[in-house]
Amino acid sequence: MCVIIRPRTAADAHDCAAALRQVHDVDRYPETWPADPVGWLSPSKLIAARVAEQARVVVGHVGLGAGEETPIAVRGAVGTLAVAWVIRLYVVPSARRAGVGSHLLAAAARMAASRGQRAALSVESGGAAAIAMYERSGWRRVHSAPGGWHTAQGQKAWMHYYVSP
Repeated sequence: MCVIIRPRTAADAHDCAAALRQVHDVDRYPETWPADPVGWLSPSKLIAARVAEQARVVVGHVGLGAGEETPIAVRGAVGTLAVAWVIRLYVVPSARRAGVGSHLLAAAARMAASRGQRAALSVESGGAAAIAMYERSGWRRVHSAPGGWHTAQGQKAWMHYYVSP
C-alpha cells in the first residue's frame, strides 16, 4: 500500500493522538499515557512534524525537536553541524514492517538537513525493534549511557544515541 509522508497540520491532531493510543496499547509508548495526548505531540521544543498516511489514515508520526542536551560523543559525530532531535516517532502496529518507520526517519533527516542540522535520536536499550529499524535505515550508534530514569520493569534505563546517515 502507498505511504504518503507529509507535513503535519493542526487538522491531524486527533488522528495523530488516536494512532498514538494504538501504539501505547501495544508497546507502552509513551510509557505513561499523557493526560493531553495532543499537547504531548507538540512539546515546546518541536520544530516541525510529519505524518505517514495510508489510504488517508494517519499511521505514523515523527517530530523534530530542539533543545535537548547533546552528549559530547554525539557532538563529535556530527562535527560542526547543529543537532536536531527526532522525537515522537511511532507507527501503528498494522502499518509496521512496510517501511513506514524508515520513511519517517528519512523525513526527519531531511527536515534537519534543510535547516543545516544533523538529526540524532536516543532510544532505550530495550527497544530492540526500533533499534533494528534505525540500523537498517543507516543510522549509526555513536554513544550509550545511563538514562537517569527507570524503566517500567524497575531497571535503570540505558540509552543509545544515533545520528542520521
